[in-house]
Amino acid sequence: MNTALHRYLALALAGLMVAGTASSAFAFEPGQYHRDRFAHRHPRRAEVLHRDRRLSRELHEDKGHLGGNYNNLMAQDRSIRQQEQADARQNGGYITRGEKRQLNREENHLQHEIHHDDRGY
Repeated sequence: MNTALHRYLALALAGLMVAGTASSAFAFEPGQYHRDRFAHRHPRRAEVLHRDRRLSRELHEDKGHLGGNYNNLMAQDRSIRQQEQADARQNGGYITRGEKRQLNREENHLQHEIHHDDRGY
């Protein structure tokens, strides 16, 4: 009887261990939802992406007035967006202040080129 009880307890324990590992494989890391939500709405990231969308819209509106530089300017805009996404991936969904400054410098340069080409200087 003693061996039957040990066998029963061993099977019950093994079942609990399997169930525990299976449920932990599908469980989220503590606080993961909060971090993902935070990263999605991070102010630095939102500011950079909003400005990038505005620049992209401006490029599309001025397409015929850019002196043949439309494709080059669009490539620069895509490059800025891809850099922002790479920075955010590297930092867990947000960008650092230094990365934001760099992206803003690149956006300032692109903005200047758009206005320069649009005016025909």
